[in-house]
Parts: sequence; C-alpha cells; structure tokens
Amino acid sequence: MRKLVARRAAVKVVALASTVFLAPLFGITTAAAAPDAPAQLGADTLPAELVEAVSRDLNMTPTEYLDRAARAQQLRDYAHEFRAERPDAFAGAWIGSDGKPVVAVTSPNAAKIAAADGYHTRLAPISADNLETALMQLNQWISNLPREISQAVNSVAIDLLNSRLVLSIANTPVGHLLNLPTLLANITVILSPDAGGPVERRPMGGDTYITAPTSLRDSSLRGVDICSFGFNSVDAAGNALNISAGHCDPNLDKSNQEATVYLPDIRDLPASPALGTFVRASLGGGPALDYSVIELNERAVRAGMDQPSVRGANGSTLSITGTAEPITGAPVCKSGQSSTFTCGFVVADRVETQLYTAEGEARTIRGFATSACTLGGDSGGAIVSGTLALGITSGSNAADAPNCDEANIALAHYGGTASLGIPIRAILADIDATSGGGIGSGIRLRTRQNVS
Repeated sequence: MRKLVARRAAVKVVALASTVFLAPLFGITTAAAAPDAPAQLGADTLPAELVEAVSRDLNMTPTEYLDRAARAQQLRDYAHEFRAERPDAFAGAWIGSDGKPVVAVTSPNAAKIAAADGYHTRLAPISADNLETALMQLNQWISNLPREISQAVNSVAIDLLNSRLVLSIANTPVGHLLNLPTLLANITVILSPDAGGPVERRPMGGDTYITAPTSLRDSSLRGVDICSFGFNSVDAAGNALNISAGHCDPNLDKSNQEATVYLPDIRDLPASPALGTFVRASLGGGPALDYSVIELNERAVRAGMDQPSVRGANGSTLSITGTAEPITGAPVCKSGQSSTFTCGFVVADRVETQLYTAEGEARTIRGFATSACTLGGDSGGAIVSGTLALGITSGSNAADAPNCDEANIALAHYGGTASLGIPIRAILADIDATSGGGIGSGIRLRTRQNVS
C-alpha cells in the first residue's frame, strides 16, 4: 500500500487575536429593518453527532445554536445596508458576548439610527472602510519583505471590536524581528506556534477523497493527497459539482488542472474508485480565494452526491437550506474527514494570510476565521452556520495535531484553535464570473429547497 501523506503546500498556520464569543444567545432583540434570512431547519432535524458537537464546543442547545445563527445573518444583512448608506460612519458589527447584536459607528448621529432600529451601538474611532485600506497597505508592506522574513507572518486580521489590525507572527527568531509594526497606530502583534510538517493519517468518515497528479497505478507516484468534500452543487447545464479547496488540486497552476478524485480504498489504494475530476482550482490571485470545482461522475451521483447534504461522523448528514455570510460572533460548525463535526464561533470576518506553494510562490488568501478545531485533511470541508452554508475550510493552526483534544491543550496558551474559512458566496460568484459560459456557469448550491 502506498503511504498516505498530507499536502506539502498546505495553508499556513492561522492564529487570530479577535475576541472569541462563548456565551449562548438569550433574549436577543430582532431589528425590524433586517430582511428575512434563508430558513433554518428545526432542531429535531440536526444529526446526533452535530448536536453533540454543538453542546460540547459551544455549550448551546440545538435551538440556541440555530437561533443565534439565524440572528447573526439578520445582523449581517442590516450591516450591509447600513454600510452602503453610511460608509464613513460604519465601523463594524458583531454578536456580543452577551448574545446581543452590536453595530459600531463613528458618530453619535449614526448611533441613534442603529439604536432606533433595535441594535446596541458602540462608538469607534475608525470606520471599517479605513481599516480595510490599512489592511491592504499592511499586506503590501509584507509582500515586499524578503521571503525568509515574510513567511513568518501567519495572517493579518481586522479586529472590529477594538478598531485595529492584528498581525499574527510565528514564534521564531525571525518572527520576533517583525515586532516593529507594534509601533504603528492601530496595529498589534501576537505570536503563534511555528508551522509544522506534513501529517500522516488514515482517512475516516464518509467525506474523504484522495487525489494525485497522475493515475494511482503510476509506479512513480510517491504519495497521494487527502482532502474533504465541501458542498454539492449544480450549474445551469445540470452538471453535478462539488466545491472543495483549491490547494487540494495536485495539478494547480498547470496548463491542465484536471486530476482525478477518488474514494479511498484503504485495503487496495490503487483500486480506489473514481468519483470525479477537478475542472478548476483557484488559489490567491485577484479574488484571493482558495477553492476548487470537482465535476462528479455518475458513481458519485448514484452514491448521493446530488443531494443537499454535508457529511459528518459515522455517515450522518446535515441538510443545507441556503447560504450565509460570516459575521463576528456567529456560531459555526464544520465537517471534515479528520475531525468530523466540530463547532466554534466566527472570531474575525475578514482575514488575509500568505500561503506558500510547494514551488515557493507566495499567495494572498482572504477569508474569515473561526475557533472551530480543524485537523490535517479537513481542507475543503464544509463550514455551516445553523443549516446555512458559510464556507469551506482552507487552513488551521491545529493541522499537525492527532486530534482536537490534544490541539485544544497545546494551543490554549495561544488563544485556542483557529481555522481559516473561504466564504461560499464569494466562491460561487467567482466560479460563475470566470466560467465563460462553460462548466460552473449559473452554479448554485444544492439546498433542501431546490433539490430535484
């Protein structure tokens, strides 16, 4: 049997400093101005393994989890409208530690408007637009550093709660040299564990796939890559698709990105049945996303991958009812081949990090950060808020841990586990925009409402 190895070009460690909210939602006030969010399923429809994860990781009941997820999307919609109308006054929005929605503003007049709409408010010195401009300037500064220095930067996040940028740096001698940005206004530096090497593990659960740049029967093949399926999708032409991580495609950046995706047969790896083929992969560049599109074959469709389901532990499934956007404080759960269902909160809804490919090229990846534990091999797996699709897993600071219990202990000193997610709505928009009318044109997630 060939040795199973993790991706060499894995996403760098992500460690965030924004506040993690651990309080359940009680008595939150819904603003009348917020539009209806996509419907969530009832608590009785959640699989037992997800209910266990919600209780274990979030200290919530299923009803509290779904309620908070729905209200976070209401706040997100309100924040979009508020920011569009008052870009200079909007400074962020989040679910507070007491479970209440907060809108940060830069003026008392704006605070009165948000308060009249039913939201708690906080005055902030800097608008969200200005923080994002500072983020781009800081990333430009990092990109111009020598590689041996810039690779010590794990991520840059916007911390709306404190109106600042958070620069996460590896706890190494080179990383210590980058403490100079602490002298700049509105930037703070935190130290994170240094990145580790590849992880060897057996795939588990029902959501695993393996892939390689050539056939599994190629005698020169030295290893295979292990990742997780994300969300089942369909395009306007009826092609059955799945969205996973871009760095999982072993032929990324080649003239022909196609590589076969297999359901692993541990007893006879070369005989693993094919489930589909990568038809597109994106990593960094203009959209700064990390995603891939897998065209599923008939075997995969017959196996149920034309259904609006996210696979979890022991073959359990969660039905997807729509899409959502990340907002700080929203509860999330993720599935993946290594850690199955784990849950946490969105700790930053705008994060940028550098990824170095196996060829040594730096890529900027933009997404959101959560406190959910994610292990090596979980890349590409689905992230949900309630029963809404939020994004796919890109990277983690716990990739080298054998399990989440050990990860939580080892990373407690650094603020706990943190994962990087790629927003699903941004992925869908980019797939459609770059499809050229071919595969992926008019793509939409399979949901309980539109499944045929």
